[in-house]
Amino acid sequence: MFGDDDYPVYTMGRAAEITGASQDFLRRLDEAKLITPFRSAGGHRRYSRYQLRLAARAREMVEQGTALEAACRIIILEDQLEEALHQNRKYQQESDAS
Repeated sequence: MFGDDDYPVYTMGRAAEITGASQDFLRRLDEAKLITPFRSAGGHRRYSRYQLRLAARAREMVEQGTALEAACRIIILEDQLEEALHQNRKYQQESDAS
């Protein structure tokens, strides 16, 4: 479970520390739909390593002058492209094996 990049292990405070972002910034990423943290039974946000990578990328882009909404959209599109390329490689390998 801790080796799983999608397992929500980090609290908001720890996530803010790791990414170098404020807790408010992390909340804004949730509002912008870039990352949707898991909610514990007590309602506390928990973040995965994958989500922290996205948050760190968004923080870098915002610090370089990109508007938050634009940064989130760019990151979402980059993530979708990476997944599509991964699927394409997988299908290509399956096709080559046939």
